[in-house]
Amino acid sequence: MADYDAIVVGAGVSGSTAALCMAKAGMSVLVVERGDRPGVKNMTGGRLYGHSLETILPGFAAQAPIERTVIREKISMLTGESCCTLDVSSARFANPASASYTVLRAEFDPWLAGKAEEAGCDVVCPASADELLYDNGKVAGVRAGEDELTADVVLLADGVNSPLGRKAGLKKELAPDMVAVGVKEVLELPGGVINDRFNLEPGEGAAHLFAGEPSQGMVGGGFVYTNKESLSVGLVMSMHTLTASRSRLPDLLQAFRDSKALKPLLSGGKLVEYSAHLVPEGGLRMLPTLAADGVLLLGDAAGFCLNLGYTVRGMDYAIASGMLAAETALEAKNKGDFSAATLAGYTTRLEQSFVLRDLHTHQRAPDFIGHTSRLYQEYPQLAEDLLTGLFTVNGPSTLFIKKALPVLSKAGLFNLLKDAFRGARSI
Repeated sequence: MADYDAIVVGAGVSGSTAALCMAKAGMSVLVVERGDRPGVKNMTGGRLYGHSLETILPGFAAQAPIERTVIREKISMLTGESCCTLDVSSARFANPASASYTVLRAEFDPWLAGKAEEAGCDVVCPASADELLYDNGKVAGVRAGEDELTADVVLLADGVNSPLGRKAGLKKELAPDMVAVGVKEVLELPGGVINDRFNLEPGEGAAHLFAGEPSQGMVGGGFVYTNKESLSVGLVMSMHTLTASRSRLPDLLQAFRDSKALKPLLSGGKLVEYSAHLVPEGGLRMLPTLAADGVLLLGDAAGFCLNLGYTVRGMDYAIASGMLAAETALEAKNKGDFSAATLAGYTTRLEQSFVLRDLHTHQRAPDFIGHTSRLYQEYPQLAEDLLTGLFTVNGPSTLFIKKALPVLSKAGLFNLLKDAFRGARSI
């Protein structure tokens, strides 16, 4: 008889969600986390789209350690001389069914893991699952140090690298064009200062994305998220373009912080956290084998992330995959069958959910965002030329079309039309 019905490797949002749902359904569950506590090794830009967790824990935002509710969305294109910004602020963004929140993983992840413990799950950390155990070719548990822990099913939520997934032959080595590297600093600032600088009321938050100058023409961009008493500031850069350049990510981040658009917002901020993380951005191309005999992959380990330029999503997919993995494990327990054939129901559930539907809908997005260099080079300058021309008065007024045509022609009307078409089909 196995020690547990299920063992979850990793106490990030996908692993803790799966553990919570299985424990609530009466399964015996163990979570092993290699960090000193949940969240200590987890990093994200800092934004949670709450809809998937809302279906599991209705009204969770009232009790979870969220930072702020995002009611302001900003996207800026930067050059050395200008900042052209789309700025949308609306109370409609706070609707609980579709709200998003800024979070600090070091606080949010322990809370979610605690919910799993309250439901009856065992959480052990630090504990590193070094190997998978097998019984007649079926995954039957994990080896953690000198301990062998057995289970009917093992859920791998061990991050984008997923060493256990790779050892099991479920996941290939990461290719540079399928991942990005994210680096983030958390800068401590008084909440009142943040409210004044970002034009917010207490509890309100802003999400600000940047393209152009922050990546110095390479594939990538910057972000700023407002927390209660701090700002999350960082860059996400495509690995294949970053490695092909001589640029150092810390230097790029420092230049971003010192830019004209950002420096006034960050002034006086005290550095309290620095972290870096690989981000899966290959979409369907990097999808691993999601289910095999006695094992499932979820969250970042499964590559569930989607960057559309104006939104970057990962945690809501991770949470949904954890819930669907739990449903599959419960079905397998009720059948007394944890074979690949039964656990394949996990893939079916994902295909019927927004997770794989989104990846299919936007399957062209990774190629468009990763291989359209004009997005990071020509178009920020194009935005500057168009909009400064629009607002410049130096004599007789000119029709905007007459001002715009020379600028658009310089960029190449064919290139603009081609990129607009490809972008519309992708994002």
